[in-house]
Amino acid sequence: MTGPNPTDRGKLGSKIHLITDRNGLPLSLGISGANMHDSQGLEPLVRGIPPIRSRRGPRRRRPGKLHADKGYDYDHLRRWLRKRGIRHRIARKGIESSQRLGRHRWVVERTVSWLAGCRRLHHRYERKPEHFLAFVGIAAALICHRHLTN
Repeated sequence: MTGPNPTDRGKLGSKIHLITDRNGLPLSLGISGANMHDSQGLEPLVRGIPPIRSRRGPRRRRPGKLHADKGYDYDHLRRWLRKRGIRHRIARKGIESSQRLGRHRWVVERTVSWLAGCRRLHHRYERKPEHFLAFVGIAAALICHRHLTN
């Protein structure tokens, strides 16, 4: 918590938002201010997922299922996902334990730690958000390259 009083707790810095597949490969990336709530970044991330080519049938334009933690437990997000035909598994605040979701969530946390391994992303040196997002994209491309070559 930063700031001298409860009404002035805006945090400085940037936050990286990320959607991965079940193997931990980044599908969609975004950045925001550190004081922005996670739930506000979900819709642009889901819209940013590119069409996925499959061996049979047409390209998939959206994921079949989305796992998320309690930070995304809002009825308007659940309705938005349902309207797009995306099944969701979002832990409910005060009802469900986060432990059951942990077996899916660790994949995203591992990818975030891979991104944190890129020294350029530890501190934000760039003034423009487009430049920082470009470096995050380069780091995600390196993660995909390492996964495909191993």
